Amino acid sequence: MFGEVHYHRTYYKHKTETEYRYLSDELMGIDSYDKMDVALKSRLIEEAIDTPYARSGRKAAETLQISSQSVMNAIRELGPVRNNEVKISRSKETPTILYIEADEDHVALQAGGCSEPKLVYVHEGRTQVGKERWKLQNPRYFGGMYRESEELWNEVADYIDTAYDYDKIEKIYLSGDGASWIKSGATIINKSIFVLDRYHLHKAVKTAGAHIENAEREIWRALKREDKEYLKVVFETILDAAETETKAQSVKEAKTYIMNHWENIKYHYSKDYSGCSAEGHISHIYSDRLSSRPLGWSREGVDQMARLRVFAENGGNLFDLALRKKQERIRVTRAIELDLKLCRKKIRKVSGETIDNLPALNSGKRTQLALALRGLRGI
Repeated sequence: MFGEVHYHRTYYKHKTETEYRYLSDELMGIDSYDKMDVALKSRLIEEAIDTPYARSGRKAAETLQISSQSVMNAIRELGPVRNNEVKISRSKETPTILYIEADEDHVALQAGGCSEPKLVYVHEGRTQVGKERWKLQNPRYFGGMYRESEELWNEVADYIDTAYDYDKIEKIYLSGDGASWIKSGATIINKSIFVLDRYHLHKAVKTAGAHIENAEREIWRALKREDKEYLKVVFETILDAAETETKAQSVKEAKTYIMNHWENIKYHYSKDYSGCSAEGHISHIYSDRLSSRPLGWSREGVDQMARLRVFAENGGNLFDLALRKKQERIRVTRAIELDLKLCRKKIRKVSGETIDNLPALNSGKRTQLALALRGLRGI
């Protein structure tokens, strides 16, 4: 049998104030009212990043019963997790070409409808690590809910400016599905070129040509040759063969989508373009936790979980983050308490000097006004 382990902490008394504190607790970010320490809370959050709240509570502390609400409270207490929480390292050698890929997930909300957390990541290209497996070189992820996409793109631009020598970068390929918020990044990120990602291009080609033999092949041939006139002929042929109005409409939409991104498609065939894996990253980083299960989230919950997943993907340490944030809150609380004490002292001094000279207080009568004034004097 193991004996009981007792932890002894020194209890310090303030030199001038009548206060006692455990300074070791403050150093570790523990308040007197805390039921869980930072280590356990960070463990709960770490598990919650990958599993539902109830299961994460069981996995983090097998001998304790921790409710889903307690896990959620730990995440809420952590507060906003910024995309720059993980230290940005300056690259020793700036590549001439950078790659940015972007997409969003669609997450069901408890109140109905859905939210769309955004995901952007920057990398230096990719290397093959298996038969059909590739690894991104030095990726950095950004994500969360944004009212204005400009805020997200400014974070990305700041990162590139911090991590690289911008003057040495010749061009930046920005890939995505053609959503307006993604294309707006090309107007903010200097030297960037928007490229329509192959996943959504392939969907459009398949939608247009699936019902006619060899139609898809001819669309791809026109795209590879950058032959816009031939592509128009192919689409007209497909439309003439459409058996229903519904099919004709889907072909027209696919045609419009492809034609509107004509200039953004041709970069697919550039030798230095490495492709786009945004759809896979959305699935891995967001969907696996946020939208693949029949769960209902709040907007705040979606934003926090998206940012936590991004934080983990960037190699962040949750214990260090939770401890730093807790220490910051304690410092703010202590500063507020000190301000309140100083204010109370000033109020006592001013109110004492003023109230003591009031006739209603010095008459000796126990009136309601006199009782109220004596109460103020005792602040």
